[in-house]
Amino acid sequence: MKRIIPAEWEEQDGVLLAWPHEHSDWKPYLDAVEKVFIEITRQISRFETVIIAAPDPSAVSGLLNSSGVDMERVRLFRIDTNDTWARDFGPITILEDGRPILLDFGFNGWGLKFAANLDNQITRTLHEASAFAVPRRIMGLIMEGGSIESDGAGTILTTAECLLNPNRNPHLTRDDIERKLAGLLGASHFLWLENGWLAGDDTDSHVDTLARLCPDDTIAYVRCDDATDEHYPALSAMEQELMQFRTREGTPYRLIPLPWPEAKFDEEEERLPATYANFLVINGAVLVPTYCDKNDEAALKAVGEAFPGREVIGIDCLPLVLQHGSLHCVTMQLPKGTLRL
Repeated sequence: MKRIIPAEWEEQDGVLLAWPHEHSDWKPYLDAVEKVFIEITRQISRFETVIIAAPDPSAVSGLLNSSGVDMERVRLFRIDTNDTWARDFGPITILEDGRPILLDFGFNGWGLKFAANLDNQITRTLHEASAFAVPRRIMGLIMEGGSIESDGAGTILTTAECLLNPNRNPHLTRDDIERKLAGLLGASHFLWLENGWLAGDDTDSHVDTLARLCPDDTIAYVRCDDATDEHYPALSAMEQELMQFRTREGTPYRLIPLPWPEAKFDEEEERLPATYANFLVINGAVLVPTYCDKNDEAALKAVGEAFPGREVIGIDCLPLVLQHGSLHCVTMQLPKGTLRL
């Protein structure tokens, strides 16, 4: 039986979102962050379906309608949620002999940092509500979607800081993790980053904030070119690691550096994890987080180089980083054949 985890740039049915609400940590910024979610929904729905989990779907429907979003491609489900990070509690889809299967991994709030009891049930609840047209399997492993990248051909890019962190699966070694992901995801080629982090990141260095697999053996990655920045040593070491990585065929990857946004801070002067690597690939387009920054345009251009022929759409995600995540973190793509359309 052949298993594979498709690349994000392969054809999709839709994208999963969990709507922010006043009973979450978003309460102080709710108006601002809802505008971001409306724009994400608007742009995705131009190309594919948006599945939204929300405690109050009628209120969300009203917001989207009043903002002119095409509701033909929006499906709302009444589901109680802790938060909005669909990348990490949403299903990870594999293809098993070409048939999609939803893998429902355990989500423990990034190592028991935050409550996750409701979010950990969202995939099950959506499945029971007939949102999906394919089977769901419960995985006896803690793993978030933001912690792995796939090229759709057996390569997994990840970080040691996250996957080997004792707050996830303390009983498993690196070899154990590789064996499990080989069996569950069909992975056969592992690229482990030992360096790289972002101040304000709660995820223990999710790879989708640092480096992303792209088509044609390409990796887009965060480069810090400011030697006075606290990130410079670790991100320079990460860049050297990426230069040493080889494809399954033994050739170097084509590397596309992403610009470094100016430091962003919250009201308590805590630095926020703004990163251009947190983009989302959908059918025909790439949605790229922007931060009202002088480097936004350069970031859009760089991502466009990695995905030629796709529309590159910038979305102001400055409100999202106030809760230490960005665009990719609040979305989970649902490959072709997964949804009951």
